[in-house]
Amino acid sequence: MLDIAVVLVEPQGPLNIGSVCRAMANFGFSDLRLVNPQTDHLADEARLMAVKAGGLLESARVYPTLDAALSDRQYVLGTTRRFGQYRDDFLDPDGAAQCMHGLGASVPQALVFGREDRGLHTDELDLCQRFITIPTCDDFPSMNLAQAVSLCLYEVSKKHTQAAPSTSDDLADNAAVESMFAHMRTSLTNIGYLVESNPDHMLRTYRRIFGRAGLTTRDVRVLRGLWRRIGCLYDQLHKKNNGGVA
Repeated sequence: MLDIAVVLVEPQGPLNIGSVCRAMANFGFSDLRLVNPQTDHLADEARLMAVKAGGLLESARVYPTLDAALSDRQYVLGTTRRFGQYRDDFLDPDGAAQCMHGLGASVPQALVFGREDRGLHTDELDLCQRFITIPTCDDFPSMNLAQAVSLCLYEVSKKHTQAAPSTSDDLADNAAVESMFAHMRTSLTNIGYLVESNPDHMLRTYRRIFGRAGLTTRDVRVLRGLWRRIGCLYDQLHKKNNGGVA
């Protein structure tokens, strides 16, 4: 089975959390992570909906931020219906399942679901390599959180009957990738490539490019070497322009 964490960001309803646990148990998943939940996930209402999956409520891990919840994950898919300039490469649940299956069982992955009323924020989507959207009727596009989780897990579980490929590439974890992006932001802002007032505007394009590729640990090392070199050249030029004073 794939190593997949189900991550709920600021879930608001205990009934939904309990229903998600039941869906996870239905399809064989056990790693539930809650980011700053807005309700008591151990409340009676949650236990009522979880039915025999109450153990998942007990074992659920709670995190203060999405960044912290994803720090050990190497590939992350986030759900959204926010179509924008940087979101032109959506996967439907079946496509997402194929993508996750193709990475192999050795790659720690995550499915991230947003708030019931507002979904995931832009900075939270930045932490995801790919986006999932569920095709629904335009007149009533929003799905219940637990239903969306159930649909995605159903598609992923269908792939379980197929042998997961082994992966030779050592994908970098999210913590390493985010550290690289922070380094990239600083280096490219210093040389004027990224607009200082809004560096993430252009950086999101690179997030999508690198997200589709899937950065390995070596890729991250190579890229950080590039940012370091750019930083050294910037420091030398800055020192020269200031009469040799750093």
